[in-house]
Amino acid sequence: MLNTFGTIQIMLLSIWTTLDNWDKSLFKLFNGRLTNDFFNKIAPWWREQSTWYPLYISLLLYVIIKMKKNVWKWVLAFILTVSISDIISSHILKDLVGRIRPCSEPSLVGYCRLLIGRCPTSGSFTSSHAANHFAMAMFIFYSLRKYFGNFGIIFIVWAATISYAQVYVGVHYPFDVIGGAVLGIMIGTIMSKLYHRFSIKK
Repeated sequence: MLNTFGTIQIMLLSIWTTLDNWDKSLFKLFNGRLTNDFFNKIAPWWREQSTWYPLYISLLLYVIIKMKKNVWKWVLAFILTVSISDIISSHILKDLVGRIRPCSEPSLVGYCRLLIGRCPTSGSFTSSHAANHFAMAMFIFYSLRKYFGNFGIIFIVWAATISYAQVYVGVHYPFDVIGGAVLGIMIGTIMSKLYHRFSIKK
């Protein structure tokens, strides 16, 4: 029994080592070789929450006009979606996994280009930027589909570009943002279904 358990541990460690090496290689590619001066200036600004305040205000005004007195249901569901995503990503998974960010990883000294003022001290997996923005994007896409139609996919593209910027500026590995994206997609989709089920009148 002990030998079997030890073998499983060795296999898991080997798998993780392989995945970690792939992740670091992809990070070096996206953060190092596939870069240019234009994106060096745009990416730090693109990932900032304050950059998108006009978008959030415009979206709120839009749903107020469209939904009128029922808008509070949508706003409440939207806030819950982001809150659940952030709690799971920032306060559960980051502490549980405890992965060091690339900008603090000793083996990446000389390779990581940190394009923001500081390296965050929180864990690296999952990316909360990716989780939260994909949760928002999927909730918006499904809950407002009757208004936006397939044009709502632009919000998913928006979330993907912000997630990519996290790797580009040096604060996350590719697998971090993939994990965050999967989490956000699940939460945003589930919350949109719950919103339609309990808040939309038949």
